[in-house]
Amino acid sequence: MNCIPLLLSSLPDMSNPKPQDQEAQRGSIQEIDLGVHTIKTHGGRVASKHKHDWIILVILIAIEIGLNLISPFYRYVGKDMMTDLKYPFKDNTVPIWSVPVYAVLLPVVLFVCFYLKRRCVYDLHHSILGLLFAVLITGVITDSIKVATGRPRPNFYWRCFPDGKELYDALGGVICHGKAAEVKEGHKSFPSGHTSWSFAGLTFLSLYLSGKIKAFNGEGHVAKLCLVIFPLLAACLVGISRVDDYWHHWQDVFAGALIGILVAAFCYRQFYPNPYHEEGWGPYAYFKAAQERGVPMTSSQNGDALRAISLQIDSTSLENMESGTSTAPR
Repeated sequence: MNCIPLLLSSLPDMSNPKPQDQEAQRGSIQEIDLGVHTIKTHGGRVASKHKHDWIILVILIAIEIGLNLISPFYRYVGKDMMTDLKYPFKDNTVPIWSVPVYAVLLPVVLFVCFYLKRRCVYDLHHSILGLLFAVLITGVITDSIKVATGRPRPNFYWRCFPDGKELYDALGGVICHGKAAEVKEGHKSFPSGHTSWSFAGLTFLSLYLSGKIKAFNGEGHVAKLCLVIFPLLAACLVGISRVDDYWHHWQDVFAGALIGILVAAFCYRQFYPNPYHEEGWGPYAYFKAAQERGVPMTSSQNGDALRAISLQIDSTSLENMESGTSTAPR
């Protein structure tokens, strides 16, 4: 048991640090916080380290473009089925061009704002990379299912028969004479692309904000919670608009939201700790870089070390009890 004092003495004294240790710790943290890891100093190195990830992103873009060019499965639509597909053919309340604006560009603007404050290129790079992965993976999954499923939209009737004159083949299937592009889009109802993209980008943003503002630090600030919920509310309203515009069935919106949320959560956790973690405000790479630069052990790490020693002491005591050896100090 003489080794226990030695183990305890090897831990840094966080409760009463020496003046020179305080200066060293303050200097190291200040050096990292005030711009060591900027775009100019570390941007090229970080991008080069993740060059394969950027190549994958380009491949995902190419796949997404290809999925939008090919024709979907033209599912059989009979005369009796058209009763549920005669909803009005309206314009989109949320135009398609606006989706990348609020789901990608808006989060990127916020990422840049946080970079200007903290000067951490790891945070800027990983947030943008994670967001792009979230929306592109979501897009590929969504459009792949769209093309394979070929479910008709609620307004399919007016896409197929814009003049209201119905025409069917010998099997009772529709013979559309509407614009080919509109008929093609009419077979892409499931799942909702607007909804999945919206939830992918805005869920990622919500997770990012919750970590940055420490929304789950146990202090009970409801204002922080409102900031976290707002992006999710916006995504919900986009999904509701798709049903209101008769471009999607409610099942399409539900499936799109589920895909977007799950993909965004997975992509976020690739680069960041859980938002409720005490280090949830920064990416893994930031803390790894801080550790490599010799930043002193944090209180949480010190606590982990104490718990490890406690377990070792308990294990030693148990062995001594089983052997009948006294563990009392002499």
